[in-house]
Amino acid sequence: MTLGSAAALADNYKAPRTMHGHPDLQGIWTNATLTPVERPKTLGNKLVLSEPEALQMEKRMQDFAAESDRPSDLNKELPKGSVGGYNVFWFDPANKVANVKGERRSSLIVYPEDGQVPALSEPGQQRLAARTARAAQGAFDGPEQRAVGERCLLGFGSNSGPPMLPVMYNSNYQIVQSADAVLIHVEMVHDARIIRLGGTHPPDHVRKWMGDSIGRWEGDTLVVETTNFNPAQPIQIGQGASYRLIPVSPKLKVTERFTRTEAQTIHYEFTVEDPDTFSTPWRGEIPFHYTDQPIYEYACHEGNYALPGILAGAREEEKRK
Repeated sequence: MTLGSAAALADNYKAPRTMHGHPDLQGIWTNATLTPVERPKTLGNKLVLSEPEALQMEKRMQDFAAESDRPSDLNKELPKGSVGGYNVFWFDPANKVANVKGERRSSLIVYPEDGQVPALSEPGQQRLAARTARAAQGAFDGPEQRAVGERCLLGFGSNSGPPMLPVMYNSNYQIVQSADAVLIHVEMVHDARIIRLGGTHPPDHVRKWMGDSIGRWEGDTLVVETTNFNPAQPIQIGQGASYRLIPVSPKLKVTERFTRTEAQTIHYEFTVEDPDTFSTPWRGEIPFHYTDQPIYEYACHEGNYALPGILAGAREEEKRK
């Protein structure tokens, strides 16, 4: 499916209009799904799952959740240095794979065809190596060295976006529209992204968390172009022990398309372009589903107590050396 063809999905559906005459995207939506951002490499170029394959993936998650919800074995010895992690009771990855235009998807990335974030360009590799070296030398020297999610500046993962990718919980968004702007309120860390309809981006030296977003309407599709990202905001792919942070360049541009294709569904497409980071642009598609549940307060780690604890622990460890 090529970028922009989502309009074909709405041929038999006419989105309601706001008082300003724009297609109405307002409401609370979730992009939670069992489908991973990147495709399992064992599936190669297989984007579309058969019904049995999808049911098998969903059952594996259900079995994993049931096993993980069992009472903890208090006599079990933890690995050295580990205090354990989240119980999956707190996870909310949904219980279905992503269904896009009737296809059960094996990955949210649709291009490149292998469903993987493309290889890093040479400048991208150099930037990643420099970031890794800095982290190894002074990861606990001060708050500036810690991840933005850990500092409660943005949601972890690329939950706030753009691109807006689902994470293991709080993958919920509230969309509010006015005549000249669209606001996306992200449940994770209460990020709020304001998309201006029309206008131009600020000067290159102005760099914002979540970038600077300008939107326009193409028929019933809201097209959003975002540039001017804060240099400290990487793209995070994956969650848990398998996640990876990709530091991007000032050339990063993300183009998103929002099309309400059904009363309960927004078809979300994104394209990531950054020639100084990735060897080729990459694209993805994610269904956003309407929910009647409210957006809840996200208190991060209750007054940021965890960050002083992390740094204090590092200082104690230094004293023992």
